[in-house]
Amino acid sequence: MTPSTDPSADLMLRVRADDAEAFEELVALWQGRLVTLFLHHTGDHSTAEDLAQEVFLRVYRARGTYKPTARFSTWIHTIANNVASDLKQRAYRRLEKGVPVSASASQGEIGLDQLAVAASGQRPARQMDRSELQDVVQEAIARLGDNQRMALLLAKFEHCSYEEIAAAMGLTVPAVKSLLFRARDQLRTALAPYEREGLR
Repeated sequence: MTPSTDPSADLMLRVRADDAEAFEELVALWQGRLVTLFLHHTGDHSTAEDLAQEVFLRVYRARGTYKPTARFSTWIHTIANNVASDLKQRAYRRLEKGVPVSASASQGEIGLDQLAVAASGQRPARQMDRSELQDVVQEAIARLGDNQRMALLLAKFEHCSYEEIAAAMGLTVPAVKSLLFRARDQLRTALAPYEREGLR
C-alpha cells in the first residue's frame, strides 16, 4: 500500500482491486477539478463534462495496470492531457471533412479574471463588468497553443510544479518553462490595454 499522504493513490489501489465504492469516491474527489480544467481548456461546460467522463473511463480501464510509482495527480493529468490531445485530433478531422467546429466560448466561465491576473501578472485597469473581462481573457486563452493552454491551466488551477507538468505532458522541464513564459507573455499583451498605470 502507498502512504496515506496520497489519498487518491490509496483509492486507486482499491479500484485496482475492483472496489466499486473506491471508484465512486475517486470520481467525487476529482470530477470538479477535471471539469474546471477542461472548461478553461475548451470554453464549453458540456464538452468539459464529457472530457472528464472520458478521463474516468480511461482510469477505470487502466486500473489493472496502475502502479503508484508517481503521484496520482501526475498520472491522472497525463490521462487528461491525452484526452485533450485526442479532442484536438478529432477537431482537425472534422475540419478536414468540412464540418464546422462549434463555438466554444460560453459567457459564464468561472475564474477567468483570476486566471488573467495570476498568469500574466497584470491587473485590469479601467472599470469593466465581469463578462467583458471574461471575454477578453477567453479570447486570449483561445489564441494560446494547445500545449501552452494545458501547461498554464495545470500550473494555475492544479498548482502543478514544472516537474509535474513535464511528466503529465511528456515534455522536459525547460520546455514547460518555455510554454508558460510564452503563454503568460501572450496574456500580458492581451491585457495590456486594461493595465492600470503604476501597478506592478
